[in-house]
Amino acid sequence: MSVPGMISSVAWKTLGRAFCIITGASKGLGRTLAHQVACLLRPGSILVLVARSRLLVQDLKEALEASTEGRGLTLLSLAVDLGTKEGVKETVRVAQEQATENIDHMLVFNNASSLGDMSWFAGSFTDLDEVNSYMSFNVSSPLALTTGVLQAFPSRSGLRRTVVNISSVCATNTKLFWVLYCTGKAAREMAFRVLAEEEPDVWVLNYSPGAMVTDLQKEARAFTADVELCQSCCSMNAEGQLLSCQESGAKLLQMLLDGDVPSGSHLDFFDD
Repeated sequence: MSVPGMISSVAWKTLGRAFCIITGASKGLGRTLAHQVACLLRPGSILVLVARSRLLVQDLKEALEASTEGRGLTLLSLAVDLGTKEGVKETVRVAQEQATENIDHMLVFNNASSLGDMSWFAGSFTDLDEVNSYMSFNVSSPLALTTGVLQAFPSRSGLRRTVVNISSVCATNTKLFWVLYCTGKAAREMAFRVLAEEEPDVWVLNYSPGAMVTDLQKEARAFTADVELCQSCCSMNAEGQLLSCQESGAKLLQMLLDGDVPSGSHLDFFDD
């Protein structure tokens, strides 16, 4: 029997015949998830890869087409800016077009994010446009996108609906000079926790993937004004302590397949 706010206690072996969207798919964790998710999709599934770079997302699509040939998957790539109304609208339009009753699992990975300016204290941010632009991409966009996809795949018998928010320890912990990133991650996670409460048939997971070998981590080392944090990040990189995207992605997907935590939970890579 299913417990409210949780998916079946019986572990799944695949992600089913799914409609799946991955944002920020062209690089880092998003690109890795695309490859890992594709291995778990049943024939008839649709995988939508969303990123800003047309070149990179098309390259990913072609790589997946080669590795999944004969599997019966439909691969779609979208080069859009999710920080704009048009980018979100186009992604939702694709979901609406692809929505059929043959799909038994709707899955959204809200992975796209940015660090923002890490060189100023919170009291130095006086440019409303800069703050609004950051929040639009990192908070408003994933919420509106997720809502649009959920509406394209309304609740019905036989349909699982799963929403993954790629979160961070910064959603619950402060970091000097990181006011935009910390605020964005905290607000974004709260939005999805509320969604979990309001939509009991949607399984929501907030996943903190750990510090990984990514361009975002390089950016943090290069541009943060927090000297101690910079030194810590540099030491982790030099000593090989950063996680690979493959490690973190595999842990996330195992959590999805196990499905044994309450909807809305915040789980970290290092949690048991």
